Amino acid sequence: MQSPSPKIIILTAPSGSGKTTLAQYLLAKYPELDFSVSATTRAPRQHEANGINYYFYNENEFQQLITEGKLLEYQEVYPGQFYGTLNAEVDRICSAGKTALFDIDVKGAYNLEQSNLPNVLSVYIKTSSLDVLRQRLIARGTESSESIEKRLFKAKEELEYAKYFDYVITNDRLELAQKMISVLVEDFLAR
Repeated sequence: MQSPSPKIIILTAPSGSGKTTLAQYLLAKYPELDFSVSATTRAPRQHEANGINYYFYNENEFQQLITEGKLLEYQEVYPGQFYGTLNAEVDRICSAGKTALFDIDVKGAYNLEQSNLPNVLSVYIKTSSLDVLRQRLIARGTESSESIEKRLFKAKEELEYAKYFDYVITNDRLELAQKMISVLVEDFLAR
């Protein structure tokens, strides 16, 4: 990365906990934030655009990014589905004088948190129970029953990582979660 100490906000959560909804809220509220678009090998979902929601790569292209050291962090989140953060994406945001907002998987966020980057705010978002999470995943309508069960199993594992982040927000009431995350972000941006 070109900037020696960029400001970074990391939002992470088990799938379906509301991290993307909270990220979109923060981006709309705080113009000094810019979304760090992740790279992935998974297929685009309906209405997702390359370079907007994700940078989509095939597995060979992603492996090349790893080999060339072009990723700040990466993780195989599901078998054959890699996600990562491009160094160039963080450079782009910091060069514009903005704070990078990450909406990333738990293990990738953990890797960033453990890398001792300065100027990082990390927030783990969760639901009050796995039943609440199950209902959200069903309501999304994008996953099969088998996929939902895999995500719930993974969520149980990911809950163990919450203790490694600066703050944990339970997102059962969106308005309350928005207020809580706003307080954290405003304090961080004022530093």
